[in-house]
Amino acid sequence: MHANILLAADENSFKEKKTEDEIAELFNVHKQTVHTIRKEYALNGLNAAISRKKRGTPPVKPKITGEVEAKIIALSCSLPPEGRSRWTLRLLADKAVELEFIDSISHEAVSRLLKKRIKATSP
Repeated sequence: MHANILLAADENSFKEKKTEDEIAELFNVHKQTVHTIRKEYALNGLNAAISRKKRGTPPVKPKITGEVEAKIIALSCSLPPEGRSRWTLRLLADKAVELEFIDSISHEAVSRLLKKRIKATSP
């Protein structure tokens, strides 16, 4: 869309010059968006104007750190609680909270964590 906005704003095109308001209406965006794209192109070039800026940090800090992962994996390798033949995802999640590895965690998050580790270790 950014490239199309720049093409529509091109003053050297064979068609008549369009205003920022006309371009905004054409692409169903706010006129400030058109202005910002044109300004970015003028200051930093084409790549900066048509590419998205990468975030420096994720929008939400990850809740499960490497340390927490390691503790949950170690827990899953340990003997299951008495009366159980194996660890379930819900048991692992509950025990991780009980042992204060993490404030709260769902069994789905434990599943993703363990699945990620299995994929990483398989050939």
